[in-house]
Amino acid sequence: MRPLNELYDLTGRVAIVTGGSRGLGEEMAEGLAEAGAALMLCARREQWLTPTLETLRGRGFRVEGMVCDVANPEQVQAVVDKTVAVYGKVDILVNNAGISWGEEPETMPLEKWQKVIDVNLTGAFLFSQAAGREMLKRKYGRIINIASIAGLHASVNGSHYAGYAASKAGLMGLTRELAASWGRSNIRVNAIAPGFFHSRLADPAIVHAEPHIKATSPIPRVGDAGELKGVAVFLAADASNYITGQTIVVDGGRTIA
Repeated sequence: MRPLNELYDLTGRVAIVTGGSRGLGEEMAEGLAEAGAALMLCARREQWLTPTLETLRGRGFRVEGMVCDVANPEQVQAVVDKTVAVYGKVDILVNNAGISWGEEPETMPLEKWQKVIDVNLTGAFLFSQAAGREMLKRKYGRIINIASIAGLHASVNGSHYAGYAASKAGLMGLTRELAASWGRSNIRVNAIAPGFFHSRLADPAIVHAEPHIKATSPIPRVGDAGELKGVAVFLAADASNYITGQTIVVDGGRTIA
């Protein structure tokens, strides 16, 4: 039987993390690097990406980065191609890049709906497709899609973000489909559905949601920094080798209350 530390060891593995320059993406990238993985980080803006690369390199991690619009197929393929050119392979993909737009459904501009779907859902498909082709060549891969509890339940009194909720529900469906399609090629595909964690994207909604979380959630608080990276490492590592097509909810119990 393999020892526990070996089951969580990512030494020699190569991970692409989209939206990896800040917030939850940066936290999960840090966790993968701490477990031994080499990284390729993607971000929409150079000014977000460069400081994160410098910080991680300063800690001795092997990390590269590229500016990328995940909804652009050519840019997505360029990231995968560069990853293979630099590291020789792609073992792990974390589809974390995401945006939102808060609006009542009846007044949601179509272009805002489409933009959210393009980034959150189509972008994850494009990256999974491009990275998946490389994984299929080697019969090895781990894909982790970052969904949200917004794809599992709605809030009558909270923020309204139809495009975001639809994209995250769709991402969980995509997770199951890719897991079924590629499982026999030793490619596992799972999702993480976080509740509320402080980030640039989530903070405007947390203002509305936090009182209800404190009043009704079994763990009555917003998630803390560091409470997601262990889950990401688990799903990327051999410790979870018999798990695929699943969504792990990390929400302090909010969706069971």
